[in-house]
Amino acid sequence: MKKQSGAGGAGARPGTAARDRAAWFLVLPALLPILILSVGPLLYGIALAFTDAQSGRTRSTQWIGTLNFQDLLHDTLFWDSFRIGLIWAFGVTVPQFLLALGLALLLNQKLRLRWLARALAIIPWAMPEVVVGIMWRLVYNPDAGILNETLRDLGLGDGRDWLTGLATALPAVILVGIWAGMPQTTVALLAGLQNTPHELHEAAALDGAGAWRRFRTVTWPAIKPIALAISALNFIWNFNSFALVYVLTSGGPGGRTRLPMLFAYEEAFRYGQFGYAAAMGCVMVAVISVILACYLVGRIGGGGEQR
Repeated sequence: MKKQSGAGGAGARPGTAARDRAAWFLVLPALLPILILSVGPLLYGIALAFTDAQSGRTRSTQWIGTLNFQDLLHDTLFWDSFRIGLIWAFGVTVPQFLLALGLALLLNQKLRLRWLARALAIIPWAMPEVVVGIMWRLVYNPDAGILNETLRDLGLGDGRDWLTGLATALPAVILVGIWAGMPQTTVALLAGLQNTPHELHEAAALDGAGAWRRFRTVTWPAIKPIALAISALNFIWNFNSFALVYVLTSGGPGGRTRLPMLFAYEEAFRYGQFGYAAAMGCVMVAVISVILACYLVGRIGGGGEQR
């Protein structure tokens, strides 16, 4: 029997190899653009970080080792932008998740015109970031913006210039980030809620569990993997934000909303310091890699506990 099994296994190997080749052939069209448009530029950017590359065709590029990274350690403007980036990422991701969770729980109820509410909830997601930025600049307009007009009508003052005030610019931009990114979090959480067996809620209700207890013991365990995944992705996405903040404030006033991506963009395309900007990009890639590693370790550890 062992010989037959071995013969059968040996005979199955060519078929397995053929399936592997067919699988790679099918994956290749999707893999090539990733390698060419993502991995290739990433490796080129890492190599560029160890040079003194600057704008100008006639200027030769020299290998300078880790000098750019040494300069970064003493660049207070970069670390200040890094601090602002962390404030922005946490300030957007946490409220975004809490509001999206509440909205997903609401949209999961059997409401009249629920389909319409779900369609309206994802409108911000369908709008390009540039359009969102322009729209909210009109909302925050100090002279004719709807926000200041509302405040004047309510007798709460003459309004203010929200996007150019040193104390209000970052909170105002964070509010826009929450509004713009909440739909995708809502959709992900709503999908998790709809996959939760309704029988578990009914059994918990029969046992006398209230709404909070049902959420804590039934709903949250079911959507926790999705919640952790979407929160990690949102944090990375928000930390790397560029277009929305660039359209709203361009990093001003006085650098109050200058995120790391904006700082690197200015160094590269305003001042022509390509090598130095590439070093900033490497630092941000390293931070994102650490965040992903922590998330994956947590997921693996959580999976091990469940088993």
